[in-house]
Amino acid sequence: MLRKMGEAVARVARKVNETVESGSDTLDLADCKLVSFPICIYKVLRNVSDQIHLITLANNELKSLTSKFMTTFNQLRELRLEGNYLYRLPNEVSSLQQLRAIDLSRNQFQDFPEQLTTLPALETINLEENEIVDVPVEKLAAMPALRVINLRLNPLSADVRVIAPPLIKFDMLMSPEDTRAPPP
Repeated sequence: MLRKMGEAVARVARKVNETVESGSDTLDLADCKLVSFPICIYKVLRNVSDQIHLITLANNELKSLTSKFMTTFNQLRELRLEGNYLYRLPNEVSSLQQLRAIDLSRNQFQDFPEQLTTLPALETINLEENEIVDVPVEKLAAMPALRVINLRLNPLSADVRVIAPPLIKFDMLMSPEDTRAPPP
């Protein structure tokens, strides 16, 4: 077990170093078995954090992200968090004013993360395969850049299905009414 943990830590360190050394605008920590975002990464990336536009933390074991994560990487244009155990976002997600796309699919959201509706550049929201019943349709309709929201495999209420279509100017992807997310 210690060997596997050591390998996981080495993998994260290698990926972070690649980002720093190459001057890349991407930090890819997908499939690293992370349960939280490592604090040491903030120090390593402090001189390049404003140059990072895409962070991938997909398929880890994250239950939450901190406000420090959101404020440190406030230049993000894309954030990929699919396949974790997230059920909420910190309020500081509103500091991601450049964010264009966020993937929160295959997480544990029961409530729609309404902070996303305050992001002026957000074009794509993927919340497929969560447990969301209600959606703030009016707030979504007021988002200037929103083009697509994916809510497939969520147990959406009948109200959302009826109210949303005439109010929205973007694509709202929903599963047929009787479709539910498969059991875990």
